[in-house]
Amino acid sequence: MSALPFADRTDAGERLADLLEDRGVSADRVLAIPRGGLPVGRAVADALSIPLDVIVARKVGAPDNPELAIGAVGADGSLWRNDALIHQLNVPEAYVESRAAREAQAAREKRDRYRGSRGPLDLAGEAALIVDDGIATGATAVACIRQARAGGARRVALAAPVAPPEVVADLETEADDVLALVTPADFGAVGRFYRSFDPVADEVAMGYLDG
Repeated sequence: MSALPFADRTDAGERLADLLEDRGVSADRVLAIPRGGLPVGRAVADALSIPLDVIVARKVGAPDNPELAIGAVGADGSLWRNDALIHQLNVPEAYVESRAAREAQAAREKRDRYRGSRGPLDLAGEAALIVDDGIATGATAVACIRQARAGGARRVALAAPVAPPEVVADLETEADDVLALVTPADFGAVGRFYRSFDPVADEVAMGYLDG
């Protein structure tokens, strides 16, 4: 890769919006995955002239490697399990259940902190577009897709600036549409594809919801 494709998350969001328009992907609402997904989601929502909200999920990490996702859980309790990895690592079922419950509670708290005084998110009959700043394993994306479906969305699309091709293929079994601007075989990490990829503080991320 000779040059980094994205200047920052806003640049990535603007370019992602162009791709969505070119592909004819429409939605009633953009659901950004905080925190890094919010600057991307704001640019997409503005370009498509649709509302921006959040959808929250948390990774369920392995016992001895919390960065390794053996599953993910949404704020509504929607759980995705990597049963093959759980079996391979011989993870006790009691651990999966207790960790998932803990992460679901953390996801609910984060959702409530971000949405503040807004009423419950109602996706009944809507076409939802889930957006993040990049997809690595796809674990939290799956939990978010399932959460949107459980919330009544009639159609769920997922879009991100960058994702590994094999993860995109897997996610196509979960979402109605999956779009990524860059799908490198030598993925590595999301931040590799941005010139500026500083962490987004909660206060800054929440500001994007105000437009």
